[in-house]
Amino acid sequence: MNIESIGIPFNVDNIDTDQIIPANYLKQTNKTGYGKHLFQHLRYTESGNNNPEFILNQPAYKDAEILIVGHNFGCGSSREHAAWALADYGFKAIISSGFADIFKGNAYNNNILPIELPVEVIARIFHLLDHYPETQIQIDLKNQTVKVGDGMIEQQFAIDSFKKECLLSQLDETTYLVKLRNEIENFEQQYKQTLV
Repeated sequence: MNIESIGIPFNVDNIDTDQIIPANYLKQTNKTGYGKHLFQHLRYTESGNNNPEFILNQPAYKDAEILIVGHNFGCGSSREHAAWALADYGFKAIISSGFADIFKGNAYNNNILPIELPVEVIARIFHLLDHYPETQIQIDLKNQTVKVGDGMIEQQFAIDSFKKECLLSQLDETTYLVKLRNEIENFEQQYKQTLV
């Protein structure tokens, strides 16, 4: 899984799931259609028009697949709809200095790569993107690296090996485990024989 895109710098800490997708838009049971309500109260005015000040509405960022955010992103409720909205909008990776645990798990399960980098690296990325918004960001999941600009910032990131394998296979955890059903059943049979 390689991602190359400009990044949207949304430098705000403690963005909770209600800000990501407000509760009154959680009426569907499928995962599609939530992207249009992502950051609803920030993206739109009370009359329903685009808020030109909000960064997602700025034309330079319309095709971005990477979101760079402040600390503690995804805090608040455990609603998976927050990850659904981000994925439906088109984000493939989110970079922060820290995520709420449940949100992080929901991101993985919806094929979004949550990358945690040191605070000082995040600050450097924000500084660079503030001055050069067209800067490309390259994410290499296999080698666990983030490169910003032409090697201006390069950083490794940690990821659980099982989560990494699921993302590389583009499968959620349950589907990945179902694929291993024969191997699991063989292991169970071999284990039962050792108990006899």
